[in-house]
Amino acid sequence: MKLSNTMDLDGQILRTFLAILEHSSVSIAAENLNVTQPAISHALAKLRRILGDPLFVRSGIGLTPTSTAIALKQPVQKVLDGLRALADHRPFDPRSERMHFVVAANDMQRDLVFPHLVRELRSEEIFVEFEFIPSGHPSLSMMRDARCDLALTPVPPDAPDLLQESLFSGTMMCFYDADEQDPPGSWEEFCRAEHLGVKFSEGHVSLDVLRGIGDGIDKSKIRRPQISVSNFNAIPLFIKGSRLIATELDLMQLETLKSLDVAPLPFESEPVTVFMVWHDRGTNDPAHTWLRHRIQRIAGEVQEKMAVRRDAFGPRSSD
Repeated sequence: MKLSNTMDLDGQILRTFLAILEHSSVSIAAENLNVTQPAISHALAKLRRILGDPLFVRSGIGLTPTSTAIALKQPVQKVLDGLRALADHRPFDPRSERMHFVVAANDMQRDLVFPHLVRELRSEEIFVEFEFIPSGHPSLSMMRDARCDLALTPVPPDAPDLLQESLFSGTMMCFYDADEQDPPGSWEEFCRAEHLGVKFSEGHVSLDVLRGIGDGIDKSKIRRPQISVSNFNAIPLFIKGSRLIATELDLMQLETLKSLDVAPLPFESEPVTVFMVWHDRGTNDPAHTWLRHRIQRIAGEVQEKMAVRRDAFGPRSSD
């Protein structure tokens, strides 16, 4: 590849390349980048000429990357990260910036923070585009491949290029319908109960965060969930009028599960912390930093609100 050819490369072409590589589709790449399909095809044709490689070949209904395309994934991502770094110290005014953030968060974390944040920003005439994707158990590739700008999760991936801050903590509680039954009063009753769980795409279930429950207690004795749903907002629909129980974070009393009765578990369990996680490429970016500070402040308000609720009503309260 000649030096003159390399000067034809720009950030938009490289973003196009990564979008096609991720989605194996020109049409989906165009949708995600908010451009037309002809624009994507033109950028791909230009990149093919510059690099002297087809990069993608049609296979079935999608596109398959060549070995060159696969090898270029990490170098291209590093170049884009470097371009972003050039703007790290730019003048920043959130009212004049066009900001778009992809946030990986399950509905519990999302609903505790972002409706409040969006209302605040609109009142301040700050307009930010948010795209939410399910986090499940966030993977290293999700963060490193820039599929999201940050993630909110109780199970952060561990890697030297990922950073994290704690947002709020809570305890696991039993959510149930008091009109149908009493909560489990012993470990044995808890194990025999009819459980409902949230199952994530990776196969993990929400009960997996139940940990630190003491020596000699075998979690495998807990009855397999009779019902598995894909999000926390579905839990009340199934528990109301049934003898199902859900073991979830007490913070869900504030929003997602506020229509259910709640009681402490009949055994000790360690607190669960929800973290904000991001790749170090965003650490010094002023827009990214601004967003993290806003999220952290609202998370502190959530923690204070939950502390007041615990003090005022006790663990067996329900709305």
